[in-house]
Amino acid sequence: MTAFDCIVIGGGPAGYEAAAIAANRGENVLLVERDNLGGTCLNRGCIPTKAFCRSAQVAIDAREAASFGIKLPAGEVSADMEAIVARKNSIVGQLREGVAMVVGNATVERGEARFTGAHEIEVDGRRFTAPRIIVATGSEPATLAVSGADLAVDSTALLDINSVPASLLIIGGGVIGMEFASIFNALGSEVTVVEFCKEILPQFDRDIAKRLRTALQKRGVKFSLSSQVTSITPAQGVMKQVSALAKGKEVEFEAETVLMAVGRRPVIPAGAAECGFEISRRGFVVDPRFETNIPGVFAIGDCNGICQLAHAASAQARFVSGENVDLSVVPSAVFTHPECAMVGLTEEQCREQGLEVKTGKAFFRTNGKALAMGESDGMVKTIVSAETGLIVGCHICGPHAADLIAEAALAISAHLPAEALLSTIHAHPTLPELLCASLEGVS
Repeated sequence: MTAFDCIVIGGGPAGYEAAAIAANRGENVLLVERDNLGGTCLNRGCIPTKAFCRSAQVAIDAREAASFGIKLPAGEVSADMEAIVARKNSIVGQLREGVAMVVGNATVERGEARFTGAHEIEVDGRRFTAPRIIVATGSEPATLAVSGADLAVDSTALLDINSVPASLLIIGGGVIGMEFASIFNALGSEVTVVEFCKEILPQFDRDIAKRLRTALQKRGVKFSLSSQVTSITPAQGVMKQVSALAKGKEVEFEAETVLMAVGRRPVIPAGAAECGFEISRRGFVVDPRFETNIPGVFAIGDCNGICQLAHAASAQARFVSGENVDLSVVPSAVFTHPECAMVGLTEEQCREQGLEVKTGKAFFRTNGKALAMGESDGMVKTIVSAETGLIVGCHICGPHAADLIAEAALAISAHLPAEALLSTIHAHPTLPELLCASLEGVS
C-alpha cells in the first residue's frame, strides 16, 4: 500500500486542475486516469466539437464569399471529413501535451481506479491510500431505453466519422444535439432533430431557443418537437428508421446516421457503493463543500451531477482547493451558427420565483460591427431586477455570443447595477455595444 497526501481520480478539467493545485503546493499527489489526460472535454467533447465548428464556419463562409465581393473557383464547397478529423486530432494532441505539463509535479497512474475502502483505491492490482481523495470521474453519453438504441452512434463516435453522412437524425435538442446539427448541416448533411420537450435547449431562455431554431430552420435543419422516440430499426441499405410519438401521433423518420444526444450520466468508480458512498441517479451526493458522506472524500465535476460544464468542473476544483470562486454564476454557451450563450436567470425562472424584473432587447441587425461581419441575425436580452437595478440574467443568440456573455457574467458576479455598464465606455464599432443597447431604458 502506497500512501499519498492526496489522490485524484480522473484527469479531466476538474481532476487535473485539483491535482495541479495540490502538487504545486508541495503535496504528494497521485492522479489516476484510465484514458488520456484531459478527460471528455479535451478528448471527446468541448475541444473536438469546437474544431468541427470552425470547419463548419469556414464552409459557410466559403459558400457566402460572393456576398463579400470575393470570387471563388466555380463548384460546390465540399467537406473532406478525414482532413477535418485529422485537424481535430492534431489540436487535441497538442493540448494533451499541455495538460501533461500542468500536472508535471504529480504522480500520474494510468488505469482504472476501484475503491477498496473509504480512503483506499486499487489500480491494476496496486493499492494506494490518502487522507484526502478527490473523485473527478466525469460523465459518459446517456442513451434511451428503446428498441434498437444500439443502431445509433454517440457523440464520441461522430467525432471520428470518416465521411459526411448524407442524412443525420439527432435524438435530442440539447446543447450537444444542437452543436452537431449546426456542424453537419454546414458540412452538407440533411439534418433532422427530434426533441422530447416543447422547445430546443430547454435550459435556455425561450426567446433565445426559438431564435436559434428559426435560424437553423432557415439553413435547412428540420425539427420535430414534443416527440418521444419509441424505436430505431434498420431500413433499406444503410438507412435507419426512427419511430416516435409526436403530440400523440405516430411519425417515422429515415436517416443514414442516427445520433443519440440525450444527455450524459455520471461515471462512478467501481466499489464506491460497496464502500458506503451515497450515490443518487445524478451522481455522488455532496454537501455545499462538495464533500461526500465520507469525510475527506470529495466529488467534483460531472460525477456529482450539479452542473455538467467543463468550466464549472474547473471552478469546483479550485473551490475544494481553498480558492475564492463564485460558484453561483456559471455562464453557458452553445457553439452553433449563430452561437447562443446565457448567464443568470431566465425570464421564465424570474416569473416562477415571483421576481419583479424589467427586460431589454437589442438586435444584431442594428449593430455596425455585426452588419460589417455579415452576421446580423441575433439578439441580446438582459433581465434587470426592478427593485435593485442589478442585472440578474443575460441571454444572447448571435455571433460571438460565448465571448460576449463574459461581461454580463462579471456584472452579475460582482453585483454591478445596469447603470455601471451603461456608464462604461465601450469601443465602437464592437459587438459588446449590444449589451449596453439592451440595457438602455431598462435600468
